[in-house]
Amino acid sequence: MVPPEVMSQNEIDSLLQAISGGDDISKMQGTEEKPLKLYDFRRPDKFSKDQMRAIQMIHESFCRSLTTSLSTMVRSMVSVEVVAVDQLAYDEFINSLVQPTVIGVLEMYPLSGNALLEVNNQLTFAIIDRLLGGKGEPLRKPRDLTDIERTVMERVMMKILEHLEESWSTVVDIRFRFETMENNPFFVQVCPGSDMVLLVTMKTQIGEIQGIMNFCIPYFVIEPLIDKLSSQQWFSSTSRKDTEGALEALTGRLQDVSVPLALELGHSIVSLGDVIQLQTGDVIRLDGTAKDPLGMRVGNRVKFMCVPGVRDKNYAAQVTEILGEDATPEGEE
Repeated sequence: MVPPEVMSQNEIDSLLQAISGGDDISKMQGTEEKPLKLYDFRRPDKFSKDQMRAIQMIHESFCRSLTTSLSTMVRSMVSVEVVAVDQLAYDEFINSLVQPTVIGVLEMYPLSGNALLEVNNQLTFAIIDRLLGGKGEPLRKPRDLTDIERTVMERVMMKILEHLEESWSTVVDIRFRFETMENNPFFVQVCPGSDMVLLVTMKTQIGEIQGIMNFCIPYFVIEPLIDKLSSQQWFSSTSRKDTEGALEALTGRLQDVSVPLALELGHSIVSLGDVIQLQTGDVIRLDGTAKDPLGMRVGNRVKFMCVPGVRDKNYAAQVTEILGEDATPEGEE
């Protein structure tokens, strides 16, 4: 047990003198005032620090996958990174946008309500110019999109939503659906202006052109998922997804791999000089007969033994034996 601190007589005299003189006792005791933290009750914090961290990790994964996909799409060096994750009032977000811009209104099934994906006008025209065969130069004077440009940008947004959906799947199963596109931010009202929204700001660079993408979700839309938004949940979901889905994904990809398949009629050892002197009509004697089984080579290994035949007027071979790992067919020693 720590003994209580006992004041000396000199300290007691100094304290009594300070009281009688009207001095600030807190300064005599060496204490400092704690800094005040401002809190606006009109803008309450809806997300905890851990939830904000989980949201940031989700979209950092999204940026990495989008970087690769967008680079292939526009055939140029692309960089996408998260620069800020904020919670603010919806009218503050709308007032911060420059008109005209490109805003995609999204559905987040099975959640109710809409989210917004805003792509800076300078970045939009750089993407469209690259897709249509240009150098990726933005317009000098901002303008609205033409019908053809809107169609091109809608396809780009749908591709972006595929990666966004994949990144969110580590925490919860959400289906993003493109609903409509607007150029004027004041025509888009997905929630009241005083409602809080989650805003993820991503800096995107295509070649020498830089722009901003904003992903905005109203709080009432994402509220049913609040309990699942945590960094611990994100880490556990990603590790579980890696272990459970890795084998299935690997198996599915291996089934689509093309391998060379060859049917060997026989073998023979011939000198290089004899090969050089071969003429049309020459006969090379093989080491087997017409009744012997044939080896079917998969890649560089004989895997099956077969008998030749005809099926539907085409040459064919029927598998008669599956060779094991250690088996060696005749003539392979």
